[in-house]
Amino acid sequence: MGISCCIHSKNYQPIDGKLLYLKPLISKPNTMKKPTTPIFILLVFLVSCGSGTSNKKNESIDVATLRGPSAIGMIHMIDSLQTIQGKKVNFQIKNEPLQIRPLLFQEKVEFAVVPTNMASILYNKGVNYQLAAVPVWGTLYLFGKSEEVTSWNDLKGKKIHLMAKGMTPDVMFRYLLEKNGIDPQKDVELDYSFPTHIELANAVASGKADLGVISEPMVSMVISKNNGVKPVIGLNEAWKNQTGMEIPQTALLVHKKFAQENKQEVNQFLKKYAESTRWINNHPKNGSELIVKNNILESEQVAYRSIPRCNMKFTYAYDIREMVTDYLEIFYQMNPDIIGGKLPDEDFYYKK
Repeated sequence: MGISCCIHSKNYQPIDGKLLYLKPLISKPNTMKKPTTPIFILLVFLVSCGSGTSNKKNESIDVATLRGPSAIGMIHMIDSLQTIQGKKVNFQIKNEPLQIRPLLFQEKVEFAVVPTNMASILYNKGVNYQLAAVPVWGTLYLFGKSEEVTSWNDLKGKKIHLMAKGMTPDVMFRYLLEKNGIDPQKDVELDYSFPTHIELANAVASGKADLGVISEPMVSMVISKNNGVKPVIGLNEAWKNQTGMEIPQTALLVHKKFAQENKQEVNQFLKKYAESTRWINNHPKNGSELIVKNNILESEQVAYRSIPRCNMKFTYAYDIREMVTDYLEIFYQMNPDIIGGKLPDEDFYYKK
C-alpha cells in the first residue's frame, strides 16, 4: 500500500539514499470527521462541477497507484503496457492516498488504488467510482528488536508504536489486542509519537522504537538498515486466525461511467493487472530490477526481499464482496467513521 492504510501522512522523496520529508498535506487526523470543513466543501464543489473523466474524450486511460505493494504488483504493466484498444495508458505513482483522493473527487483518472476503507468513505461521499478488485491482502507487521516477545501475551507492559491514532493500522491492531485478551487501554502503552509510516520505520531501524506496526516495503527497508530487528507478529495471519479471512487491504477503483461505456477496455486492464501480479510473484529477481528502474524503490535487494511479504493476489471484488463487507463491518462496529458512516451497498462493486 504505497502504504495504503494511513490516511494522514507526510510526503517523502528518496534523495541520495535518504528520505526527504516534505510539508504534510493536512495536519489534523480527524479531517474526515468534520464534513463542514473548507476542504470538504471544496471537494464537494469539485464533484459537483463534473469536470473530469466523465467529460473526457477518453483518448487515454489514466491510472493512479501508490508507491509500494500496489505499484509493485503493477510493475510489469507500468514498464511495458502502452495502449489498450488504441488508448494510451498513463500511470501516476503517488506516495500517499491523500494525493490520490483529489483525483477521484475531480474524476481525473479512470483507475485508482486506495486503502479499502478509504474506498468505502469516498463511495459514501458520492464519489463516482466502484471497487473493481483487491490486489493487496495485508502487509502489516508488528516489528522490532524485542527478544522477549514471541506471542500476544508477551506484549503486556510493552510500549508499541503506531503511525496514526484512529487509522487502519491502529484500529486493526487494537482489535487484535482485544481478541487476544489484551486491554489496549491498560495492558500496553500505545505510542503515536512517529505519525507517518516513514518516520516510524526509521525509528524502528534506528532503535528509537523497540516495537512498531509497519508495512511492506518499509519492513524490508528496516531489515536492510538494521539486521537486529525482525517481524514479531504478522497482522494478516493474526487477523485470519481471528476472523477466518485475510485482510482485503487495498482497493482498485474504476470510474463508474467510464466502465459502463468502455467495458472491453476495463476488463482488459483488469486482466493485465492480474497478469502483472502473477508475473512479479513468479519473477522476483527480474521484477526487482523493474521496481528500481521505475523509481518505486531505490534498492533491488530491498525490492526482492519485500515481494513475498507484499501479499499480492489480484482478486475481482465482485467475487469476494461478502468478504469485503465483513471486513468493513468489523471496522464499522469499532468506529463507523473509518468506513464513511455506513456499509456500502451492492452498487459499490463493479461487475465484469
